[in-house]
Amino acid sequence: MTALNFWSIYQHGFARVAACTGHTVIADPPANAEAVLRHARRCGDEGVAVAVFPEMGLCGYSIEDLLLQDALLDEVEAALAEVVAGSADLLPVLVVGAPLRHRNRVYNCAVIVHRGRVLGVVPKSYPPNYREFYERRQIGDGADERGGSIRVAGSQVPFGVDLLFAAADVPGLVLHAEICEDMWVPVPPSAEAALAGATVLVNLSGSPITVGRAEDRKLLCRSASSRCLAAYVYAAAGLGESTTDLSWDGQAMVYENGVLLAETTRFPLGEEYAAADVDLDLLRQERMRMGTFDENRRTHQERTGDFRTVSFELDPPSGDLGLKRRLERFPFVPADADRLAQDCYEAYNIQVAGLQQRLAAIGGPKVVIGVSGGLDSTHALIVAARAMDRAGRPRSDILAWTLPGFATSDHTKGNAHKLMRALGVTAAELDITPTARLMLQEMDHPFASGEPVYDVTFENVQAGLRTDYLFRLANQRGGIVLGTGDLSELALGWSTYGVGDQMSHYNVNSGVPKTLIQHLIRWVISSEQFDEETGDILAAILDTEISPELVPGEEMQSTESKIGPYALHDFTLFHVLRYGFRPSKIAFLAWHAWHDVDAGAWPPGFPEAKRGAYDLPEIRRWLEVFCKRFFAFAQFKRSAMPNGPKVSAGGSLSPRGDWRAPSDSSAGAWLRDLERFD
Repeated sequence: MTALNFWSIYQHGFARVAACTGHTVIADPPANAEAVLRHARRCGDEGVAVAVFPEMGLCGYSIEDLLLQDALLDEVEAALAEVVAGSADLLPVLVVGAPLRHRNRVYNCAVIVHRGRVLGVVPKSYPPNYREFYERRQIGDGADERGGSIRVAGSQVPFGVDLLFAAADVPGLVLHAEICEDMWVPVPPSAEAALAGATVLVNLSGSPITVGRAEDRKLLCRSASSRCLAAYVYAAAGLGESTTDLSWDGQAMVYENGVLLAETTRFPLGEEYAAADVDLDLLRQERMRMGTFDENRRTHQERTGDFRTVSFELDPPSGDLGLKRRLERFPFVPADADRLAQDCYEAYNIQVAGLQQRLAAIGGPKVVIGVSGGLDSTHALIVAARAMDRAGRPRSDILAWTLPGFATSDHTKGNAHKLMRALGVTAAELDITPTARLMLQEMDHPFASGEPVYDVTFENVQAGLRTDYLFRLANQRGGIVLGTGDLSELALGWSTYGVGDQMSHYNVNSGVPKTLIQHLIRWVISSEQFDEETGDILAAILDTEISPELVPGEEMQSTESKIGPYALHDFTLFHVLRYGFRPSKIAFLAWHAWHDVDAGAWPPGFPEAKRGAYDLPEIRRWLEVFCKRFFAFAQFKRSAMPNGPKVSAGGSLSPRGDWRAPSDSSAGAWLRDLERFD
C-alpha cells in the first residue's frame, strides 16, 4: 500500500497556482525582471507550483513602437536570461510575458521558465487591431505557429501555440498558455489545448480597464474554466503601464470549473497575487464523467492530436502548506446568502413541480402522507401543499396521518397536528401500537412478554406498519403514498426496506440531503410561502432533535449518535457521488472544513448553538461507517427506490440516474484507502 503524507496538498491531487500583478516599469526590463523574481521567491516560499505574470511584463504592454527598438529588445532578452538564471533554485514554473524577435517579426510571447531553463515559448495567436488596440503594427500573428523552435536565453527551445507543459511528478498538472485577446475569440487556443489534455490554462493579459470590462473578463474566465473543465489563471497589467490614453486595474484571478477560487483587489498600489490550490483530481474526474468532453476532442483531433508535450519535474514540497481554497462545510448548502436563497428557491420548486406533474400524469389522485413532526415529513408536507396550490386543488386533497408508536413524544405529535391544522389538509391520527403489540405477540417477540427488548425487529415492526397502513389507506381513499425519506438516508441505508419507509409511490425528498432540508424549511419561512402561524410551527419543528422515535425510554433516541453526524456524512456523500474522491482525500478536505468552528463561513441562519467541530479521529471514524454502509450495505435499498426528482447538482442515488452499482459489492478498496493514514 502506498504511503501517504496526509498533510501535503500535493499528495491529495492539488497544485497551488498564483496569478501575479504589480508595478510595471515602462521600458525598463532589468527592473521588471527583478520584480518577477521577487514575486517568484514569495510564491516559492508558499509552495506555489505555477506563477503567471502579465502580458509583456518584462517591458510593459503599453510601449507601442518602442517594441521595434533593438536597444529595448536586447534588454528584454537579457532580462529574460536573468529571470531564467534566478529561477534555478525556485519551485514555481514562471510564465512570463516578453516580446521576442523570431525570423522577421516580433512576437508577443509567454515564456515558460522552470529551475534555470526555458521550457518553451508560446506566441500570442490573435493580436487585436480594433478600437484602442493596434498590436499588429508591431506584433506578428502567432496562430499558425506550430511545431517550431526559437533561440532564447542561449538555448533552442520549442516555439508555438501547440505546446503543453506537463509535470511528470504531479499527476494531472498540464499547463497551456494563451495571451489576452486569445481568450476573447470564439474558439480560443485554450479550448483546443484543454481537449489535448491541458488542465491549467493560463492567460497573460495587458487589457486596459474600461467600465464593465472587469465583469466581462470574469465571465470569460469562468466560462472557459467551466467549458474546458479546467483551471483558468488570469493575470492583467496594473500600475505603471502608460496612461497616455488608457488606464489599468491589475485584475488577477483563478477559476476552477466555473468557480472563482481567488482574486486580487483591483487597482492595487503594490505587488499582489491571487493564489489558490487547484484540484487536479476534481478536473480529471469531471472529464472522465462527461463523456462528451472526449467526444469533442475526437471531433477536433486534426487540431488537438499534434500538440507537443514538454515534460518537467516540479519536485513539489511534501510538508503541510495548509489549503488555499474555500471549502463549504456543507457542500450541498452554500454559505453565501444570495446563493443559498437561490438554491432553496430552485430546490423547493423542483420538488413542487415534480409532484404536480406526477399527480397530473396519473389522473390527479389524492396525496397520502405520514407526518411525524420531524424535518423530512414536514418538508414533504409543505411541498405537497404548494403542489396542490399550483394545481388549483384544495389542500384537503392531502390526506395526512400522524401514526404514533411506542416512543412517539407528545412534542413531535403535537407539532404534527399543529402543522396539519395550519396547512388545512385533511388530518387524522392512527395509533399503531395495538397492531404492533399484536404482531410482536404473534411473532413471539420478548417485548410481548414484558421484556425491554428493543432490537431491529421491534423498530421495523413499527416502521413497517406505518407504511403498510399508508398504502392501504391510499388504496381505500384513492391516493398515492408520498415518500419522505431523504438523500442522506438513502446513502446510509437508514430506512426500513420494502414495507417500510424505504417505499412509496413517489418520493419528493429522495434528491434532498438531510443538511439541506433544514435550510429549505428556513427559506420557506423567510420567503413567506405560507402564513405566519405555519411559519411559527415550522420554526418549532426546526428546533427538534433528529430521531426515529422507535425505542421507549427517558432519553430521546438520537439518530446521529448511532450512525454519525449528517454534517460529515453529507460532506462525504457529495465528494463520493459528484467527484469519486478517495476516502483519504475526503478526510483531508473534511479536516480543513471542520476542525475549527471559527474558521470559514457558516450558512445563513445556522444556529450558533449547533455549530461544532470535528477532529481527525472522529472524521476518520465516521468515514469508515459511511464507506461500510454506502458501498457494502445500502445499495439493495437504492436499487429498488421509488421515483423522485433529482434536486442537487451534487447528484442523486437513483439507479435510473446518477448512481448505478451492484447490491453485493465490497467496501474493501475504500477501507484500505482509509488505512493509508492514522
